[in-house]
Amino acid sequence: MRMHWDDLPTATRDAVAARTGPIYAATTAETGLNSEIAATLETRAGRIFVKGLRCDHPRVWTQQREATINPHVAPLAPRLLWAIDDGEWNLLAFEHLDGRPADYRPGGDDVPLVAEAIITLSAVRAPADVELKQIEQRLADYLDHPDDAELLRGDTLLHTDWTPSNVLIVDNVARVVDWAWPTRGPAWVDAACWVVWLISAGHSPADAEQWAAKTPAWATATARALDVFATAQQRLWAGIAADAPDIAWKQSLAAAADQWATYRRH
Repeated sequence: MRMHWDDLPTATRDAVAARTGPIYAATTAETGLNSEIAATLETRAGRIFVKGLRCDHPRVWTQQREATINPHVAPLAPRLLWAIDDGEWNLLAFEHLDGRPADYRPGGDDVPLVAEAIITLSAVRAPADVELKQIEQRLADYLDHPDDAELLRGDTLLHTDWTPSNVLIVDNVARVVDWAWPTRGPAWVDAACWVVWLISAGHSPADAEQWAAKTPAWATATARALDVFATAQQRLWAGIAADAPDIAWKQSLAAAADQWATYRRH
């Protein structure tokens, strides 16, 4: 459940104010699923974005992971300003991006900008000193054969969650936020994840793959690797949708993943 800034303990808010100076206003973010608190704060030095989880939350480790990965993905991602752990709440503060979620619909101006962001990210090697899950580990339950995992090995830093609310258009540039789940894998995987979102937004599978193919890394994926990945996405989203029959966007993503896997099979 998303909380509001004033719902935080006074001591936690005071700890933030000790970093920022007076907080004049707080606006709760309407999008995003990974944080219990996510808000834009108006401070004496300007706007900042703060996100966080309780220290006893089972995913609080993602806070540290996002903080650790930030130097490797800025300026594509907003710059981390500071982190606070007061024993009750773990908070991260980022530069505020005055942007809007990307529009993936066919014919829009945002799709080429997102392709450029994926190209930029595909050149970032996964840092050796940061413990990251590998994409073949994350998809292990959706692979038919252990040998299929070999097709998904790589050393590129991946985002993997290309929901439009994670891609903000700022001054005609796509910036990528919410790095709670950075992953290691081949450079083409982010473009492949994006394909499902493009289909959900109204692209045909063929058109979605044509956009993915504008990223040079796409050409490094074998047809077999893409087939395996598409089938894994189909199974992943089918499970997500089955657990949430009343959530329209999950049903849409499951249908899109099914379209893509079917297209690749035929």
